Amino acid sequence: MRQIKHLRWWIVWVLFASTVLNYISRQTLSVLAPVITREFHFSHADYSHIVSAFQISYAIMFLLGGILVDIIGPRLSLTLAIIWWSLASMFTSFANSLRSFELFRFLLGMGEGCNWPAAGRVAAEWFPAKERGIAVGIYDSGSSIGAVVAPPLVAIVAAKFGWRYTFIASGILGFLWLILWLISYRPLEKHPALTLEERTLIEAGREAPTNSRQQGVGKWLCLLKQSNVWGVVIGRALTDPIWWFYVFWLPQYLSEVRGFSLKQIGMFAWIPFLASDIGNLTGGFCSAYLIKRGMPVIRARKWVCVVSSLPVLAGIPAALTGNAYLAIALISFAVWGYASWATMGLTLPCDLFPQDVVASVTGLSGLAAGAAGTAFTLIVGVLVDKFSYFPAFIAAGLIPLLGTVSVLALIRDPQNPPAAGALIS
Repeated sequence: MRQIKHLRWWIVWVLFASTVLNYISRQTLSVLAPVITREFHFSHADYSHIVSAFQISYAIMFLLGGILVDIIGPRLSLTLAIIWWSLASMFTSFANSLRSFELFRFLLGMGEGCNWPAAGRVAAEWFPAKERGIAVGIYDSGSSIGAVVAPPLVAIVAAKFGWRYTFIASGILGFLWLILWLISYRPLEKHPALTLEERTLIEAGREAPTNSRQQGVGKWLCLLKQSNVWGVVIGRALTDPIWWFYVFWLPQYLSEVRGFSLKQIGMFAWIPFLASDIGNLTGGFCSAYLIKRGMPVIRARKWVCVVSSLPVLAGIPAALTGNAYLAIALISFAVWGYASWATMGLTLPCDLFPQDVVASVTGLSGLAAGAAGTAFTLIVGVLVDKFSYFPAFIAAGLIPLLGTVSVLALIRDPQNPPAAGALIS
């Protein structure tokens, strides 16, 4: 095979594409929620149960998928995952009741939960520390692009062929991506297209070791004793729920509160997710800039978390304004801050832990985030049925501040021990 310069960047763009497809698959239901809930006479609580079915399996498979990735590697695990979630998406076209929607969304979550642990493992394997935040920002921004593409794409397909065909289309896209993945990715030490120069650059820029000191079950059990693990886990558990809130409830909110039609949802619901895409890259490039200027890696990640948590508060005035377009602008600002924070949350496991447990730590944090997101989704359904969307917007603005506090308090740089009482170390 011919050697390829900058191969690591080609691989991360393939992961970006998988994340785009991941979000198109899950967003299909969200965009169609106003149509489906009317057709089947679902309440907000019913819709929250369908969404929660996805989140429960997604959270569980985030952890189990992370362990699977660390055992069999990203190539095979992501291959199995994309096949599973593409089929699950296509089968959703047959759903005709609350229970069938819950079942197919549960199956979809089982496949999609492997994507981020596998991508995190690849980032730890293929990128030096100074570039890792940018790499994570690139592949994680695929979620935002998927959310941007989904509303107009789903609206067009649904209008032309009917809503059931949108689920089939998203599944077909997954199988097309699989061909690209199998052609492009191999483990670093076995990739025939990798140049010696690039391999040297990658291996010289690693800060965390490749393998854990302990092997077998012990290497996972010892993780539970580390405050760095719990800093990542709690931080994500207190920030990710707001993402689920905007992903799953924004189209419904725009329809019910702002009076948007399906066409208008297709025209405007993608804007906050474009802001999220910019936020992913903002977090990656800002941390890379700070590191380049001499700031220790973990301290740079923490500073980005602190600054990024502030725009998230914009969701509160978004719920108060009477102008629908100003509300979308404020929501976009909030999602931009979240996405910048989330890039750091996904990068920290790569910085703090050996490669052979990166996917597992990412999976554990994803499990916590998914569980918290599921609980928040169910609470939102009850709040909207009994009160309004406003309490949910308040919670979405304030809770991520606690996530930032947990990162500052619990995470310590193994390369640069902090001074006594320091939080940003």
